[in-house]
Amino acid sequence: MTAATLKRPKATGPDRTVLLVLFFIVTSAFLLLSHNGDMLQQLGALGNALRNPIVEALMVSLFLANILFAYLWRAAPWAKALVGIGSLLFVLPMAGREDTSLLDLSIQIMIFAALALGLNIVVGLAGLLDLGYVAFFAVGAYTWGIVGSPRFAEILKYFGENPGGTNSGTLAIGLVLTAVTAASMVYINRLTARTAPTATTAWSFRLASVGLVAGVILTVRALLVLLAPQADGVAGGLNAGFFWLFLALSIFAAAAVGVLIGLPVLKLKGDYLAIITLGLGEVIRVLANNLDLYSGGSQGITPIKSASVPWFDSLAGALGFSEDQYYLLFLYVLVLIMIGLILTVNIRLDKSRIGRAWIAIRDDEVAAQAMGVPLMQTKLIAFATGASFAGVMGMIFAAKQQFISPESFVLNQSIAILSMVILGGMGSFPGVILGATVVTLLNLRILPGLGEATANLGIPQQVNPGQLQRLIFGAILVTMMLLRPEGLLPNRRRQLELHHEDNQEDESAQGNAGALTNASGDVYSAGLAPVKEDDKAGGSR
Repeated sequence: MTAATLKRPKATGPDRTVLLVLFFIVTSAFLLLSHNGDMLQQLGALGNALRNPIVEALMVSLFLANILFAYLWRAAPWAKALVGIGSLLFVLPMAGREDTSLLDLSIQIMIFAALALGLNIVVGLAGLLDLGYVAFFAVGAYTWGIVGSPRFAEILKYFGENPGGTNSGTLAIGLVLTAVTAASMVYINRLTARTAPTATTAWSFRLASVGLVAGVILTVRALLVLLAPQADGVAGGLNAGFFWLFLALSIFAAAAVGVLIGLPVLKLKGDYLAIITLGLGEVIRVLANNLDLYSGGSQGITPIKSASVPWFDSLAGALGFSEDQYYLLFLYVLVLIMIGLILTVNIRLDKSRIGRAWIAIRDDEVAAQAMGVPLMQTKLIAFATGASFAGVMGMIFAAKQQFISPESFVLNQSIAILSMVILGGMGSFPGVILGATVVTLLNLRILPGLGEATANLGIPQQVNPGQLQRLIFGAILVTMMLLRPEGLLPNRRRQLELHHEDNQEDESAQGNAGALTNASGDVYSAGLAPVKEDDKAGGSR
């Protein structure tokens, strides 16, 4: 996709509207056709061509381009609404009914788009390079994965057999300690907002943080011991109706982890912050790998439940979906709603006071602090906000996959999400969504399809595209950064920053001194130079 493709056309009128609707109809027809097995068999050679993995990936990419064109082109509002609603709520689900992998791909794209929007707050708006972002994704996934699977019953049995000295008194102590330390942290935070922070308030806040963690641990342990007799009743995990409660808890849990990770590290910046967040992200993964009782270790957790919505299942059945597709269609709609909410929150935050504070910190931290922006508090809000988006998407990811393991949350995932933000355009919300779509399509559809299509062509293994997917992906990213470093759909501010020198005009020719335009002579003034030695500089009389 070239830079010219992504510029908004200046032309407007019915021609753009007709072209947009026509493109939508044609690509929708090809998408529905290429994923209908019965019709492909009847088409013979054409059907075989449409089954080709590269052609199929091309059909999906062209169809998704509908939404991009609806955003870029100056067509009639009704046409844009038709393309957006028709693509997301009708064509994709209908094509996914015939090919479940397409529905799965759509959910994956939206999950990564939400993750990229969260990381865009941290990196694109606040300017904090976070290489351990996938850790918050893991927190959300394990929050539901543990309690929504048979792993929860095993944990209860363990604590029932090893209660130690835990009883209802422990629960009371844990609740009181949690409440007191949380209230202390709020009080200290308000105190430091009114007066300058001191060493005493800093250490008091840290001590209260430790107390809060201890209180939460005591409370959770006491609850597990007290609930141990109910282990047989939750052999398959908690009832699926608790999905909605834990959807909210995953947001809170990831935000809390974001604050706890951010407190000790946000005094650093630049490369040091990147390295330490990378390390903390790996710590989360290693913990998930070693805490076998809770996470299942390297074997992971399975099966993980999804929410049960009877009326939605009835609707899906009426639309022709099979029973094993109900949960995928439900998660598709849920992720679509979450994307809308996350995008709305991003836009509102960007235009708010806190959004302007993030941009000020990104542009010049010292100047922002001099203007009264509280650095630590503002950075923590960015970390917690981005983490909360990752947490809720992690829970939905666990419900979709029905299996999670530490291998799902490796460093490469953080790098992939960061590449989505940079490729799309840091600070640009539509750009970040486009970057997530492009990278996900490359990783899950286009490059695997290229490898599959060339597998039987007799190409030596050393140069077979199927074996060089990472090399091709890396080459695409490098080329993109060289040709369009601001991203596919850049933020206007970011675009001006990267092309600042291109926008500068040379006004030296306006002077009347030859030294400013010719190779000979002395430069007397940066403005209008004096003609005679006794003249005043700057062209004044």
